[in-house]
Amino acid sequence: MRINKHWIVVVLVTAFIATACTSGSSTTTTEATTAAQTTTTAMSCTVENLNLVTPGTLTVATGEPAFPPWVGTVDGEGFDDPTSKLGFEAGLVYDIAEQLGFSDDQVVWTRVDFNEAIAPGPKDWDFNIQQYSITTDRQEVVDFSEPYYTTHQALVVYPDSPYAHVTSVEDLKDAILGAQVGTTSLDFIEQVIQPNTAPFVYDENVDLEAAMNAGQIDGLVVDLPTAYYVTAAQVDGSVIAGEFTTMSANPDNYGILFAKGNPLVTCVNQAIDTLKANGTLQQLEDTFLTQGGAIPEISG
Repeated sequence: MRINKHWIVVVLVTAFIATACTSGSSTTTTEATTAAQTTTTAMSCTVENLNLVTPGTLTVATGEPAFPPWVGTVDGEGFDDPTSKLGFEAGLVYDIAEQLGFSDDQVVWTRVDFNEAIAPGPKDWDFNIQQYSITTDRQEVVDFSEPYYTTHQALVVYPDSPYAHVTSVEDLKDAILGAQVGTTSLDFIEQVIQPNTAPFVYDENVDLEAAMNAGQIDGLVVDLPTAYYVTAAQVDGSVIAGEFTTMSANPDNYGILFAKGNPLVTCVNQAIDTLKANGTLQQLEDTFLTQGGAIPEISG
C-alpha cells in the first residue's frame, strides 16, 4: 500500500485548521500532528504495506561473486554466501530486514551484474547492495538510500614498485594504473591523478588482479576496504601504498540502490538511521572493515 503524500498534507492541514478555529477543543495542534505522523509511519513501513516485488519477502541483489569484507570472510568460511551474514553488507542487510519486520528466512538473495543494475527500468529485486557510490549521473536513472558507508580511494602496488612510497598524486603521473569500468576509482584516476598513460580498464576486479600479477599495470586504484581484501587474499605480496586524501576528490558515499521512484527508499532510510543511532553500523565497520595499522596518505 502506498501512502499518498498529498493526502497526508491535507490531513495535517485540516487538523491544524480545525484545532485553530474550534474553541474548547481538548486536542492541541501538536497532539494531532504527532498522532498523524505516528499513524503514517506505522502504515507505510510495516511489512504488509511495503512496496515489494514479492509480498512478504525482501528480495536483495548483490554481485556475482561478492567479495569480503562485504560478503563472506577472508579465510573462506562462508565466502560469497550472503546468507551467512558474514561481511559488512551481508550483515547490514539482515539488520535492515530486522528493522523492517522481516525474519531471516524472509530475506532472499539474487545476483546481478554491477553495471546491469544501474540501467534504467523496472527491477526484479527490492534493492541492490554492492558498494554503489552515489553519483549525480546514476541518480538520473536509479534511486539511492542515504549513505551507509563513506570511504576514500587507495593505491595497491607491490612493495618493490617505484610507486610504493608515493606521497602525492604528482608522483603517479608516469604510472600505469588500472581500475574497474564504471567505478569512481576509474573516475579518480582520470579526473584527479590524470596519469600520462590512459588507465587500463577492466570489467571486474579479478581481471585487475590478473593484470597486476602479469605486470601489465603498476598498481590498482580501489576503495580502501577493497584494498584491504586485495592485499590480504587476492594479489599475493601486494601492499597498500596509501589512501588518497586530496581535497579535489570527494569520498565515496555508498548507498543501497533502488529502481527509480521506489517508495521503499523511505523505510530503508529509517532503518539505516536507527542502525546509526544505536551503534550497529559502527559495530559492523569495526568488525569487518577496520584492519588496524596506519595507512600512509597520498595528498593532492
